[in-house]
Amino acid sequence: MVALTAIHDWVDAPGSVVSWGPSPASAAKVALAASTDVPASYQQEQHIRTFREHSASGLEMARLLIPSWNIPGRCDIRAMTYVINSYLRRHDTYHSWFEFDENDRVIRHTVANPTDIAFVATKHGEMTAAKWRAHILATPSPLQWDCFTFGVIQRADHFTFYACIDHVHADAMFMVNLFVELNMNYAALVEGGAPIRLPETGSYNDYCLRQREFTAALSLESPEVAEWVDFLHRNGGTMPKFPLPLGDPSVPCTGDLITVTLMDAHDSDRFESVCTSAGVRFIGGVFACAAIAERELTGADSYHVITPTTTRSTPAELATTGWFTGVVPISIPVAGMSFGEVAKAAQGAFDSGLRLANVPIERVMELAASVPGITEPGAGIPMLSYLDIGLPPLNPVVMGQWQARNGQLYTDLGAANQIGMWVNRRDTGTIVTVAYPDNPVARESVAQYVDVMKMVYLRAAEGRADSVTSPRIPRALMDSEGAV
Repeated sequence: MVALTAIHDWVDAPGSVVSWGPSPASAAKVALAASTDVPASYQQEQHIRTFREHSASGLEMARLLIPSWNIPGRCDIRAMTYVINSYLRRHDTYHSWFEFDENDRVIRHTVANPTDIAFVATKHGEMTAAKWRAHILATPSPLQWDCFTFGVIQRADHFTFYACIDHVHADAMFMVNLFVELNMNYAALVEGGAPIRLPETGSYNDYCLRQREFTAALSLESPEVAEWVDFLHRNGGTMPKFPLPLGDPSVPCTGDLITVTLMDAHDSDRFESVCTSAGVRFIGGVFACAAIAERELTGADSYHVITPTTTRSTPAELATTGWFTGVVPISIPVAGMSFGEVAKAAQGAFDSGLRLANVPIERVMELAASVPGITEPGAGIPMLSYLDIGLPPLNPVVMGQWQARNGQLYTDLGAANQIGMWVNRRDTGTIVTVAYPDNPVARESVAQYVDVMKMVYLRAAEGRADSVTSPRIPRALMDSEGAV
């Protein structure tokens, strides 16, 4: 992914807005779609259930992926209508909608004929940034079929194209396919050519079936499940917890985002050289820096975190829109080790744990319900992600065009009680975006953690990381009994 920006912070010049949504006839046909035997993926079901829980409590949920980019000239509405409908008909995740049955199961309904999907343009006139944000945030929920919308903001010499997709239908990687497909097809049509023949996609429905078949065959004795359970035991029987205070999790609060530059391009290159000398990739160094930062802040002898990775397994799935994401559990020893040693341990933990991404934590908890000491995950779970936008699965040529078009990836902000950290390497350097609960305690803790992490990165890049420094526990983080 690229750096996330809160849609609430979107500021741009006013413009005339045109959006695309289903025609009444299309919505009516899809509403009549029959239920199917294709289950929701674990990702989809967890998302839908969480949305329902938030709604029942009167809370908003962060759920929208909103890429945007600029295109020169005036938008050809007919051409854009064609390419949007082609995109929706091409990717089968958009052909489904979900509901709960009388037994509280999530049921999928799927339209039989993709050509029944027909989005049409609606002109809204000029909108300010505030009105446009409100328009975006009104995107229907994941319990409605049309929880995705598209639009343009027309200005004098260019227009901004945007898509707003509920997470139930996509992961952050979808922006690459969307950008390529829409740009190529739109450019071909407005230049008077025929639509581009795109490579065949895979099927998200097939992925859902394959995932459920695989997970149904698992048991507590399965090696992958056993490794997950060991990871939970190492964290007190549950998922790991962010090491610094995040405020009272029983008090609802919205989330917020911060983005910090960890290293410029020069230091990023030096850091990579240090990682290479240690026999690891850049990602191993990323986990090592987080682990050492936690060691210095809390004195922890080991570091535990989860990291997301794609579960796409075929070339066709790389071209498929859908939620193909699992998480890898990472455990790293830190005490008394050099940066290179920590990075090696981190690289090994990541590489050996990749196969565990195909085992959803929800399935692990189902199987481990009877295991003594295992408890459901709570608030404060840390997630750390790394991506180099110049390397696969991204394409450096595509990402260069994305940046040239002022490509942005926005998200909405809802109730938050977890910590997400996305480290991205770009041509200009390495950044981290952190999502956190927006309260004073969490804000201070995240700022402190990121400051120390940045120091560790720079120390490593400068060749000053031969050994892990002694833990330095700030007195402000000590309780009255002297414990963190």
